[in-house]
Amino acid sequence: MPILPLDRSREPRIQHCIDQKTKPPGSLGQLEVLARQIALIQQTETPALHNPHLLVFAADHGLTAEGVSAYPASITYQMVLNFLAGGAAINVFCRQHGLNLLVCDVGVNGQFDADAGKLANFIKVKVRSGTRNMRYEPAMTLPETEAALEAGESLVNGVNHQGCNVVGFGEMGIGNTSSAALLMHWFTGLPLNQCVGRGTGVDEAGLRHKLAVLEAVAVTHAGLTDPLAILAALGGYEIAAMAGGMLQAAQLGMVVLIDGFIATAALLVAHALAPAVLDYCVFCHQSDEAGHRLMLTHLGVTPLLNLALRLGEGTGCALAYPLLQAAVAMLNDMASFDSLHA
Repeated sequence: MPILPLDRSREPRIQHCIDQKTKPPGSLGQLEVLARQIALIQQTETPALHNPHLLVFAADHGLTAEGVSAYPASITYQMVLNFLAGGAAINVFCRQHGLNLLVCDVGVNGQFDADAGKLANFIKVKVRSGTRNMRYEPAMTLPETEAALEAGESLVNGVNHQGCNVVGFGEMGIGNTSSAALLMHWFTGLPLNQCVGRGTGVDEAGLRHKLAVLEAVAVTHAGLTDPLAILAALGGYEIAAMAGGMLQAAQLGMVVLIDGFIATAALLVAHALAPAVLDYCVFCHQSDEAGHRLMLTHLGVTPLLNLALRLGEGTGCALAYPLLQAAVAMLNDMASFDSLHA
């Protein structure tokens, strides 16, 4: 079933509703744009946000063997344990703003014990224990890529069946800024040196080494044009799962919250497969990772926040969610000039 572009026939009615609120037209700025988008996605002048979820997909990357990260690959496993214990930034922000957090092991290089498997917010759909080293071979096979896409699709279906109509996407995977930079290079056509940033915080020498490694990867996989083949060669299981989840959420008519650099790289993949997905996406923030601003410019979108975040985990989604609540409340609860004159 294809993703349908938003039906904009209702837009004049929605805009009239916004303009008639007791304020000068346009005076709530980007909040009005956000309110209009949510109303169009839901095809109503009285939208509502139900059972919001944040889905964090975790996986490891074989490219970390090339020294592209400031942290060892084992941190992915440790951070998933932190998520499950409730101690990470995303746990804090989800609790603060009433978002349901699900953590999905789609490719972590490590096994979680039986106690973790019993946690209601832990989903295990491990495709493989980390990708291959893409410097020498594709990171994933096509069947593995499809399995990761389906993992994201399945998780979104599950929360939608529980009444969720707004879903955010986050990730954890040491090395995944390298994967995201390569996907950005392929899908935007921008030079690789404009796509590569410091990730977890590499120094100048580390940044030069990272760029050299990614240039070598680009040579290994030169000539790829099919979006799925590009994703298989250069992506990660968590990136593929996010892309699959985003596509499914848009197909179901959900509001899709896009986090930072890695999540937007997943969205570039989803957009290449189904351009109409963009209509359903709210871009939550502009990351401090070097290439993210250029990604957003390429897509022609404006983020809600710019807080110099570069953590990932979906933290930008959780922090931006109160703005969606405010936009919906403005449409539903703010008096209108029509009502004043009634």
